[in-house]
Amino acid sequence: MSKEVESYKLGNIRVIITETDDPNRLKVDCNDGTYHSGFTVRRYEYQHYKRHMNQKITTAYHKQYDDE
Repeated sequence: MSKEVESYKLGNIRVIITETDDPNRLKVDCNDGTYHSGFTVRRYEYQHYKRHMNQKITTAYHKQYDDE
């Protein structure tokens, strides 16, 4: 099992960051109870652009509900 780097909530979205087999990449797992999304990011992006990543996650989840 992958080692968890960090977990936190963005409103009602649960975000879990875990390591991957590639030491330069991290897996981002997002779930709000209805929608689930997962993607990988470079460790550098996570460390230096976390605020931007969180904004994109929040916007994408809001868009899911707007599209319904």
